[in-house]
Amino acid sequence: MTDYLIAKSIHIIFVVSYFAGLFYMVRLFIYHTEALEKDDPERSILHKQFSFMEERLWNIITVPALVLMTLSGLYMLYDGGEWTLIKQGWFHVKLLFVVFLFVYHYYSWRIMKRLQAGRTSLTSVQLRMLNEVATIILFVVVFAVILKGLFITYWYFSLIAFVAMGALIMLVVKLVNKGKN
Repeated sequence: MTDYLIAKSIHIIFVVSYFAGLFYMVRLFIYHTEALEKDDPERSILHKQFSFMEERLWNIITVPALVLMTLSGLYMLYDGGEWTLIKQGWFHVKLLFVVFLFVYHYYSWRIMKRLQAGRTSLTSVQLRMLNEVATIILFVVVFAVILKGLFITYWYFSLIAFVAMGALIMLVVKLVNKGKN
């Protein structure tokens, strides 16, 4: 039991670290994208600085936190050979959204590489909306973990609530950034 609680503590710490890295990374993408619209020499100076900052954040915080979050999560999943978590419906929801999180992580890495090459395919407003995708994933995972069986019992309420929350977040981002891009 002590091993499980230690793994759980480590997992929570690195979930927080990972999401902090992801949220800040996409914020850097926004600033980087806006910097690419400027004229030289400001453009090249900012491009170099943002590329450096993104690389450091990715390699020193975000990826190590992802690895430690994943390893501690796998350790808890195994839990002494019982595999009890994998048998629970709420955990299937969590795993599905963790897969979405890994896809989001990969997509963020692709954006970083494009920006470092001086190319951008998303506007700063689109990146602001993309930043909220991680927020929605975080909400779903936390509610699934805390509510456990209730999350599955009232799946229809959960679905409606998260779709409404996502729509509200996107609307707020649109309104706040009205007139940009």
